[in-house]
Amino acid sequence: MDVIRIALQVIVLLTSVLLVLLILLHKGQGSGLSDMFGGGVSSSLGGSSVAERNLNRLTVIGGSLWILAVVGLGLVARFS
Repeated sequence: MDVIRIALQVIVLLTSVLLVLLILLHKGQGSGLSDMFGGGVSSSLGGSSVAERNLNRLTVIGGSLWILAVVGLGLVARFS
């Protein structure tokens, strides 16, 4: 059980860092903190809506993995 617990802890750590980075990459929706830190600068790289959709998908997948790992840690803690 210790190997599973350590593996789940590593997954939680990695997905937490990944989620922070993915959320910070999102385009700001209005004036606020994102504009203060340079989020208001718009660039026309072409296909930005596709990039934003892919970023949304990656964020949802990362969040789902994080939730599953946390639930798994809870189950390991409960039954050990």
